[in-house]
Amino acid sequence: MRVVLAEDLFLLRDGMIRLLEAYGFEIAAAVADGPALVSALVGERPDVAVVDVRMPPTFTDEGLRAVLEARRVVPGLPVLVLSQYVEQLYAGELLADGAGAIGYLLKDRVFDSDSFVDAVKRVAAGGTVMDPEVISKLLARGARKEPLGALTDREREVLSLMAEGRSNAAIAERLVITERAIAKHTSNIFMKLGLPESGDDNRRVLAVLAYLKA
Repeated sequence: MRVVLAEDLFLLRDGMIRLLEAYGFEIAAAVADGPALVSALVGERPDVAVVDVRMPPTFTDEGLRAVLEARRVVPGLPVLVLSQYVEQLYAGELLADGAGAIGYLLKDRVFDSDSFVDAVKRVAAGGTVMDPEVISKLLARGARKEPLGALTDREREVLSLMAEGRSNAAIAERLVITERAIAKHTSNIFMKLGLPESGDDNRRVLAVLAYLKA
């Protein structure tokens, strides 16, 4: 699996290169600024990109802008974005095109190598991966709004795990209940949110997240 990596801090970039190569990934390019990232993404068309949000020259949102520009040229290009802080606006912009194959994680998740690599693989496969802390803040912000406020505690728990990109089977295992129970909770969630049910997990997650960030 070919990866384009974008991180301006040399030590962190080198560490992620070594980590990903240890798990069998091929590093197609490793860059340190936004313009080089756009060129690498469009030129290499990797299986997945791992990108820091804040990069030179202004250290604001160069990485995010590069990702959005590249996905306009290569729709659905899989990208896992890393951020130092929870920035809900960035998460919303990444989800806006509805194409999936997007991840948004806090940088400290990189140090949990198994979880980080799992997130890279899930995004490369077309999945949507959102940092649990981002989901927690979105849920907290939307908790006072109807119809989200109508969800039960268990439904909110299921919604949080859905938004992380977990399958029904994975949610059932995490909550130690049956998949049939998860299917019922999912149906109730979509009914209360006024969202159509879908067999496509990515579209389901994107719809839920789109509602939460509204």
